[in-house]
Amino acid sequence: MSSLSTHVLDAVSGSPASDIAVQLFRSGDSGTSIDSWASFGDGRTDSDGRLKDFAGGRLDPGVYRIVFDTGDYFAASGQQGFYPEVSICFTVDEDRHYHVPLLLSPYAFSTYRGS
Repeated sequence: MSSLSTHVLDAVSGSPASDIAVQLFRSGDSGTSIDSWASFGDGRTDSDGRLKDFAGGRLDPGVYRIVFDTGDYFAASGQQGFYPEVSICFTVDEDRHYHVPLLLSPYAFSTYRGS
């Protein structure tokens, strides 16, 4: 089985984005329709903006969605943000570690397949 981690960086402050609520969902057998997603785990980023070994290293092949509660993060830091959440859909297709980092600002975000 595969493992998953994430790291969120605040591009405005240039520092880790700590205490962001993160949820993980797995697509059901019926595809990636919004009705087929099942909750697979949750957590919060640590003081370094990281969530290590998310889902306890139990990711089977399939399609997953990781959702970051960016609205609460920006509100807590006194910033007005455009995106109340960031949702990233990705495919687990081989047994390995997956790292899904997020670079965040109030009006933009980016991600990539990390290592």
